[in-house]
Amino acid sequence: MSLRSLLGLSLLVLSAQASLADERPTSIRIATWNAEWFYDDFKADNKADVAKQNSAPSKAEWEWKLNEVARVISELQPTILALQEVENRDVIYKLTKVLEEKYKLKYRYAFIDGFDFGTEQDVALMYQSGLVEFSRREQTEEMFASKDYYNLGKHLIGRFEWGAGDEKESLLLLTTHFRATPEQEEIRKRQGRLVREWIKPALERGDNVIILGDFNSEHKAATPVPESDLGIMSGWNTAETTDDLIDLHTQLPEELRSTHLLNKEYDRLLVSPALMADAPDRVDLVFSRIITRQDLVVVGEQDKDHFNVFYQITQSERDISDHYPVMAEFLFK
Repeated sequence: MSLRSLLGLSLLVLSAQASLADERPTSIRIATWNAEWFYDDFKADNKADVAKQNSAPSKAEWEWKLNEVARVISELQPTILALQEVENRDVIYKLTKVLEEKYKLKYRYAFIDGFDFGTEQDVALMYQSGLVEFSRREQTEEMFASKDYYNLGKHLIGRFEWGAGDEKESLLLLTTHFRATPEQEEIRKRQGRLVREWIKPALERGDNVIILGDFNSEHKAATPVPESDLGIMSGWNTAETTDDLIDLHTQLPEELRSTHLLNKEYDRLLVSPALMADAPDRVDLVFSRIITRQDLVVVGEQDKDHFNVFYQITQSERDISDHYPVMAEFLFK
């Protein structure tokens, strides 16, 4: 083959490689939402009693839940959505089909079975673009022996990329659903230490990193406590500050920080310093704004006795979830 042919082939390969990268948009929207028992009406695949009890009681009720969750997502239209309290891969697949058929929104999804056998709840990532790989991780034997860490029964790690070559921008995203109830804060602290170990190399490199999901922390953004579960997850408990994560809830007016019907701030996005500063010499991702959308899930007045009579409430008056979506927008600038 002639040198000209070889050069032409090389250019063709480089062009093909460049075209594989997702085009860089002007901005991306990243949301987290606990959809509360997003379970269909088929109970034969559920072993835990609590999973059966909280599944949709009929096909009609499942279709209501599925369509209402899709409606909320269609209003937000996030680029990336972290969902919690998902039953399995099948319900996410059905959700993507409703979004495409009813709202013309195309989403792909990432899902790996977790190990919360008590509730059978899982997490999922839905995305419009950017995902190049996703995975789960476990602690090492040395970590386990130290008793300083605690495995995350339900989590996903995704790496996203937009653009190509010198224009490429990457994002490491970890979504999880931390252990629930106030009494389990010590376990959440150990889970937070594990997350910190996993993201430590990326933070040291100055990468874009986001931890998001249902944190189940009782601590509010207005009163940071370094040795709390949220403090450990954020890195506030160490003398080093360059690797601290920023709680985007602090960017919300205090009256809009609630993400749960019990007036809790359970659902959060923690971001690395790189996402808060605009690099002067290149186009990069920079935080722009954050919103909570209680209005999308609360129908009229908030449900009374929501947890005990959920499917007994008339559909037209029933709140979609006990959690409200939280979404942050980041600009390429």
